Amino acid sequence: MIAPIKAPGSNTRGLLAYLYGPGRHDEHHDPHIVAGFAMLGMPDPGRDENATLTELARYLDEPVKLRNSEPGKPVTEHVWHCPVRAAPEDRYLSDAEWGEIAERIVRAAGIAPDGDDLACRWIAVRHADDHIHILATSVREDGRRPKLHDSGKRAGKECRQIEKDYGLRQLGTGDGTAAKRPTQGEMHKAQRLGWEETSREWLQGRIRAAIPHAATVEEFLAYLEADGVEVKPRRLPSGDLGGYSVGRPGDLDKNGKQIYIPGGKIAPDLSLPKLRALLEAGTPEEHPTARRNRPSSSWQRATDTLDTFSTDIGDGVGGSGDARAQAQITALGELIEATAQAAPDDLRAELRSAARTFAHAQRSQVRAEHSAAAGLRSAARDLVNAGSGKDGSALAVLLAALVWAAILAERWHETRGHAQQAAAAGEALAHLQTAYDQAAAPHLAELTHRQPKEETRNTLANDVKAAVPEHAARILADPNWAALATVLADAEAGGHQPHQLLKEAAAQRELDTARQPASVLLTRIQHTARNPAPNRTAEAARRRSPAAASIPTQQQRVPQATAAAPATKADAPVQRRR
Repeated sequence: MIAPIKAPGSNTRGLLAYLYGPGRHDEHHDPHIVAGFAMLGMPDPGRDENATLTELARYLDEPVKLRNSEPGKPVTEHVWHCPVRAAPEDRYLSDAEWGEIAERIVRAAGIAPDGDDLACRWIAVRHADDHIHILATSVREDGRRPKLHDSGKRAGKECRQIEKDYGLRQLGTGDGTAAKRPTQGEMHKAQRLGWEETSREWLQGRIRAAIPHAATVEEFLAYLEADGVEVKPRRLPSGDLGGYSVGRPGDLDKNGKQIYIPGGKIAPDLSLPKLRALLEAGTPEEHPTARRNRPSSSWQRATDTLDTFSTDIGDGVGGSGDARAQAQITALGELIEATAQAAPDDLRAELRSAARTFAHAQRSQVRAEHSAAAGLRSAARDLVNAGSGKDGSALAVLLAALVWAAILAERWHETRGHAQQAAAAGEALAHLQTAYDQAAAPHLAELTHRQPKEETRNTLANDVKAAVPEHAARILADPNWAALATVLADAEAGGHQPHQLLKEAAAQRELDTARQPASVLLTRIQHTARNPAPNRTAEAARRRSPAAASIPTQQQRVPQATAAAPATKADAPVQRRR
């Protein structure tokens, strides 16, 4: 349930005309009063054909008129307006229930405190099944103004309690980090112009899509312009950028002029200072050896960057640990956005939905230390600028890593009481999981088709039972066990030990909550087994050598293997040393 308090107005009669009228799209039906202040003695224009809106407006305005008849500054913006709306999935609420809800809202907001006989005059009008409108005149019977400071927060808090008391959908408590909701006018305008999104939503999508492409604010604004967004920078006398506003082409005011919205009014993290801190946090220095050993696919490089995500967001609680973790989650959102842009067309819609819903998880009351997430941000920029390649299995592995990262982000927010951010991460997780299922399906089918012989599968099943005994039954019953067996056989043919790969993969991602544990292990093992197996004897000798620092490791000498091994490997007999 939401109860957004509108900006104060000055025309009581005009608001009544809207509440009792047909609505802008004939959406108002049977308007009538469901509750009002204790001394309400006027008939309801929705129930009494002789009652008029003008008479009702005058009655509500009487305390205002009396105060303005006395010396002093007159009260002008005295109309307090608060729509109260239930969630679409909530049950039907009766007039009596809506009346009780209205009384609780005005009591919490300070319009009519409990037991105050001299409070403001108010009424609650219902003209639809799912919401009411509370109208009050903000001058008390004793001529004083009500105490409305933080009335919106108090009303929101009361809504959370109402949801529990009436068995309605329970929303998280707001923390001031949510993007501004589109107004009714913006939604009607979008419908009139045939737009699927309001201008505010469209602009937010364009801004977030531009972030991975830019290293500075100037690059960011240039990309927006190239992407068809109307950009209006605000320059200081020195010539420096002091702010920016953006507009959607075709979104004009009544005079035919372009409408611009400041970035900070679209979402709190899109203001110029926040974007500057984000974009100019720096990029990590890459060691020359690491540069030589970088995987060829952008999907693989992005997955590599996510390998330490669980450690990065779990390093400490509070203080700088939380600041670094929030930065990682912010950059994760950029990587999801970049993945959506680089992904094949058939996955793009689902991934864009994931990026859009994850946006609220990218910001909280914790101030992010953006320099701590330069690696993830660089991976996102690499994806959108360098291209992604055609390796579908590598994309599936990256999507599996993004699923796990979203789970970790959801848990991190939950443990810190960030209810709305946790909900956003959870919603994004569902989209990422769907995208992974779509991307992995052909790859899993190919792996299953070339599964190893039964003798080899039985040997590998013993490895599973030894490496992860508590999950072995679920893994072997998983429909993708045959595909996992193929990957393990391929890895063993390449010199890896299946038992060790399984233990390492299970340690990187807990399996208790995995829908399909075999798929989870499969993607992790494919990612790990992409590198050549280490020669442990040679490596031990190298470490003992005084000249170890000058001798390259086997991984530096041997070119990297691809994630998808030749079909013949899985069918090769598994020779084990006993």
